[in-house]
Amino acid sequence: MTNFIIADNQELTQVGLTALINKVEPHSSVIVSYKRELIEQLEKAPDSVILLDYTLFDFTDVESLLILCDRFPTSQWLLITDDLTESFMRKVICSSKNIGIIFKDSQISYLHEAIQDAVQKRRYICHRATEILIDSQLKEEPATNLTSTEIEILRSIAQGKTTKEIAAERYSSIHTINTHRKNIFKKLKVNTAHEAVKYAFRAGLVDTSEFYI
Repeated sequence: MTNFIIADNQELTQVGLTALINKVEPHSSVIVSYKRELIEQLEKAPDSVILLDYTLFDFTDVESLLILCDRFPTSQWLLITDDLTESFMRKVICSSKNIGIIFKDSQISYLHEAIQDAVQKRRYICHRATEILIDSQLKEEPATNLTSTEIEILRSIAQGKTTKEIAAERYSSIHTINTHRKNIFKKLKVNTAHEAVKYAFRAGLVDTSEFYI
């Protein structure tokens, strides 16, 4: 049976989360308003799923949250909040595999999916959080020095075209296209087409509609 701990100080959110977890069978749940109460409940049920609004709870900093996660390693955490900074999200995601993130303005279906993932001990990171982290990483990405030809070939790879198809379209030999592929991988410091396309997508070299792999 899944035990939920709702750690949120807003009554409306408490009611909403209670309604969502009522769809999980079987389960038990408790609502806490302070860190001290949260610790007491975790000591009773260390493998609980914690639905936490970090910004409204009495954690002094991110380290105090991570210490609590380490203290109860079988617990699963889902941060349900209005807003979190990029640095905070990156810190918790890199420090603990047991912490998921979703924002309160997410669709109900996504909130339900996030809770179900937490029950299955899987981490859920919502789309908005992912976008924030990717945008931040993009600002840190070094500018590529791909030629116009290499960018065109990379777009073709993103569209799922084979080396043979790309060569035919460009009236080039397969050997020439393979040479371009090797140069692309070397410049982007990747080893596979999948990694190259992901990099190009983040860097804006490939449109979303062209993203295939």
